[in-house]
Amino acid sequence: MPDKKIWIRIKENINLFIYPGRAKALTILRFLRLFVSSFMVGSLIHYYGFPQEQDAINTYIIIIRSSFIFFISSYLIRLFFEFEVVKFIRETWLEGLFMLFLFFDLVSFLFIKEPVFKILFEELATENALEMFGAFTQICLLLIVLLEFGKASQKLTYLKVNPSLLFIISFIFLILGGTALLTMPEMTADKQGMSFINALFTATSASCVTGLTVVDMGTYFSEKGIVLIMILVQLGGLNIISFASFFAAFVKKGIGLRHHAIIKDFMSYDSLSSTHSLLKRVVFMTLIIELLGAILIYFTWNANVIFENTGQKIFFSVFHSISAFNNAGFSTFTDGLFNPMVRDSYYAHTIMAILVFLGGIGIPVLNDVLNIDNLRQRMLYPWKRLQLTSRIAIYTSVLLILVGALIFYFVETQSSYQQEDGGVGTLSFFGQVVTSFFQSVVVRTAGFNTTNFAILSTPTLLIFLLLMFIGASPGGTGGGIKTTTFAAIFLSAIATIRGKKHVEVFKQTIPNDLLYKAFSIFLFSLSVVFLGTLILSFTEPNLPLLHLAFEEVSAFATVGSSTGITPNISIAGKYVLIASMFIGRVGVFTLALALSKKTISTNYKYLDGYVMIG
Repeated sequence: MPDKKIWIRIKENINLFIYPGRAKALTILRFLRLFVSSFMVGSLIHYYGFPQEQDAINTYIIIIRSSFIFFISSYLIRLFFEFEVVKFIRETWLEGLFMLFLFFDLVSFLFIKEPVFKILFEELATENALEMFGAFTQICLLLIVLLEFGKASQKLTYLKVNPSLLFIISFIFLILGGTALLTMPEMTADKQGMSFINALFTATSASCVTGLTVVDMGTYFSEKGIVLIMILVQLGGLNIISFASFFAAFVKKGIGLRHHAIIKDFMSYDSLSSTHSLLKRVVFMTLIIELLGAILIYFTWNANVIFENTGQKIFFSVFHSISAFNNAGFSTFTDGLFNPMVRDSYYAHTIMAILVFLGGIGIPVLNDVLNIDNLRQRMLYPWKRLQLTSRIAIYTSVLLILVGALIFYFVETQSSYQQEDGGVGTLSFFGQVVTSFFQSVVVRTAGFNTTNFAILSTPTLLIFLLLMFIGASPGGTGGGIKTTTFAAIFLSAIATIRGKKHVEVFKQTIPNDLLYKAFSIFLFSLSVVFLGTLILSFTEPNLPLLHLAFEEVSAFATVGSSTGITPNISIAGKYVLIASMFIGRVGVFTLALALSKKTISTNYKYLDGYVMIG
């Protein structure tokens, strides 16, 4: 007991001694960590983006080791300045785990001239142990850097910027960053880098999870370039603010009330109190679904698909899983999934279609349907049902998939154009059914294609135009006006025809302000598509109008399906599609909110006026 009192007295004296300079020291340390993290990101970019000589590699290794020492020292200094040491360790457990790894790695390197984890990789007889150890070390270091940026993202709460504008700015930075990276020599197979306009187009398409490409993904990009596109797709699908906020959730102070409000606005969620837990579920659910999808795709590739090695097969499976769940539609094969090697992988196509559906239906809906607490509540209380948004999104999505699949099947299997080699008409009955289902699912949100869109009949293209324009569901990774918007407008029209004063669905009434929002989104979206198609008709006079309209709707709805004209679009046309992809991803209503001035007061009403309608 006396020993405990002595220890408490010593601790109090230490706290009193360090308190006067604590705030200043921690502030300086915070800026240093941010600077070192930024420097490390720059070093990684230079290392992977440009050809490296041995001297440059040695310099990079020195930088890595120095950063290890800095981050370990930084953590120990913060630990020293902390009044409640045990609580600090408990709240920064993830960061502490990384520091422990760096410490063991550094100590082993100093004393036995060999990192202990490298020895471990070699003992496990792993192929390419040195490369795998280097990648493992860099991933750990990158995660530490992400934690630092996650802490910095807490400062978003001090910005006097509305969430809509912040959302838009985050995508602008992501696109510009992706553009700069894609122009680096190591990103392309010919080591020349992309031109600015093609890099901007590709970065926008990846960040906005669209899938339109002006080059052949299978041959144009290097492995590094494909990895970069995959990262842009993942960040664009989750949106970079949610990603940064996820890492902020691991830091000591968590995320504040305004930060909660920002995430709530981004994720189309209606509960402020549970945003923090939802954010973690979003990231973990996304990673789990993508992992399971990659495993299933890995085992369902057709035997005709030839991979160089197991590593490439794993990478291609992961890439297509991420691309599918984020509704991006990028593929690492020449001609996409229509590639002769891949077009018969019907089981892999089915897995991808399910991933596209899950990503498009939205995490809020998946959380409502699959969350353990919600499932338990519905089992205990049968009268409890899914939220109204979930029911509308699910029913509308399933109905649109069925309609699209049936029309595609009955129109395209009888089309004379599809009786040629590779056409839908030449496939087996099972192949025709899977292809019809697959194309109906992905045409609303993802740009995969298992058939040649250039020979699709006009009725099919028109139906696909409608499906693309409707798009995914709120909170999903797809674009379009959203299924709930379409359902609200359709139900409103039915209610008006029947002479009903209120729009009712599932024994609930949809408020008028939501209907006004739905009609606004529809009108703004239609205007953007019409204007984009009109401009394209001027810039691309030699291309069919229907194909131009298809390309524009595909860009705006962030679908990525194409009749094959994308590489032939002029520079002016590419800028039109870039603008359409960006507007479609951030949303016309979000863009309008960011740019418009909010009405100060609505507590007044003029006399009713009569206007003839119809």
